[in-house]
Amino acid sequence: MKDYTETIGFLGQWGRFQQIVFFSLIATIMPNGFGAFTLVFLTDTPSHHCLVSGINLTEDWRKSVIPIRVDGKQELSRCSRYRLDVVRNLSAQGYIPGMDVNLTDLEEEGCVDGWSYSKDIYESTIVSEFDLVCSNQWKQPFTSTVFFVGVLLGSFFSGQLSDRYGRKPILFAALALQTVFTFAQVFSGSWIMFLIILFINGLGQMSNFVAALVLGSEVLTGKVRVLYSSLGTCLGFAIGYMILPLLAYFLRDWKSLSLALSLPCVAYIPFWWLMPESPRWLLSQGRVEEAEAIIRTAAKWNKVQAPRIIFEDCGVSKLSLTHYWINPRCRTQLFTMIVGYYSLSFNTAQLHENPYISCFISAVVEIPAYISSWLALLYLPRRLSVILTLVFGAVPLYLIQLVPDDLSNLSLALEMLGKYSITTGSSLMFAYTAELYPTVLRNTATGISNTVSRIGSCIAPLLLSLGMYYKYLPHIILGTLAVVAAFAALFLPESFKKPLPETIEQMHRRER
Repeated sequence: MKDYTETIGFLGQWGRFQQIVFFSLIATIMPNGFGAFTLVFLTDTPSHHCLVSGINLTEDWRKSVIPIRVDGKQELSRCSRYRLDVVRNLSAQGYIPGMDVNLTDLEEEGCVDGWSYSKDIYESTIVSEFDLVCSNQWKQPFTSTVFFVGVLLGSFFSGQLSDRYGRKPILFAALALQTVFTFAQVFSGSWIMFLIILFINGLGQMSNFVAALVLGSEVLTGKVRVLYSSLGTCLGFAIGYMILPLLAYFLRDWKSLSLALSLPCVAYIPFWWLMPESPRWLLSQGRVEEAEAIIRTAAKWNKVQAPRIIFEDCGVSKLSLTHYWINPRCRTQLFTMIVGYYSLSFNTAQLHENPYISCFISAVVEIPAYISSWLALLYLPRRLSVILTLVFGAVPLYLIQLVPDDLSNLSLALEMLGKYSITTGSSLMFAYTAELYPTVLRNTATGISNTVSRIGSCIAPLLLSLGMYYKYLPHIILGTLAVVAAFAALFLPESFKKPLPETIEQMHRRER
């Protein structure tokens, strides 16, 4: 079959048709930006201590009933208080805490009456809503892990469904899933109910990103395709990411924030009539007439003349998942970059005492990273680009442990440099993966690669928790993974300045 890019060359690369597809697809990716990091605010833990109410105590004893802990700084105990029956008796007898009574000699008890949460930053989070603290503290990182397990399974199944039923239906089905279940979270009456809804929400979270990435990669051609698959998709993600802290700043309770993030997605309904199905995918299914109809419509929008017969000698190539699993490709690199990306993103949100500023800084850093990825895709071989980003990401992660505690700004700069490199590499790998596989298996292969990488996002919250044993242990692990992945990248096939393969034979010829 004649090369697809040459066949539709008469359309040009940047007509009205391509512009509508380009910007419409970018718009559909924006919900992924704020959806992926909503948990930064929804699962954050406000300052809290045991609830003490409804008892008659002197002012001195009311101020002293919560023990003071010294862990770098003095703060009220979060999970215990002095026994109220003992404190009540001492208060009634007129004893003064700290003078007549040594507080360290008093027996403590747990927060049997619940907790009092600070509202300085948040009106409410799911942590304060469902008391995910103290003995239930494990539920907080587990909540994020369940969400990313949903993302993992959604990436796996959506890729296969997209290769079977088309890019467009799966793209809009995933958007609908996100919208409906983000809205449904507001009505969660328990943590278990919230967890189930969050898991279903995760099924659609990255599914539309993968479908949009592949759809754009197949519809667009030349430098516009490179611009879209690197800079375009990722900027859409980053814009959504930057919108999140702005909304969260004005909507301080988790239910209002969830509601605000779900309703705008209704605006994507008209996009169904603007967005075409992938002509490449239609050709791979033998649906030549439908593919030609889309190209003729594009020709009208671009005001060019289409030839009488557009596609000739169009064969149908069928592939199975076996072709993917026997060739691991870039799963190692994607896994490393995604675990690094989410670990650094969630950790960065804790680097400033104001979580809204932290999240916004973390989002802004992605803009230069995506521009770097776009330039690398234009001018550098893929393997070299991947290796460089992994190495440059590992170096600051190793160096950060050598920084003295009083140079916190230097630590912040090194962590931002590491995130910049890892983000650049993640953007590269998504575009790179789409270039490696033939049309009939492109979405499945991209989805499975994304699935493997999502294992990294599932373990990111647990990886960060290792910092309680040694502050820099997560950084050392991430740096080591990056070095191993850089070595594995030496064995990846090269796709720089080569047309997208349409069949398994073309893919194998490229490898040889």
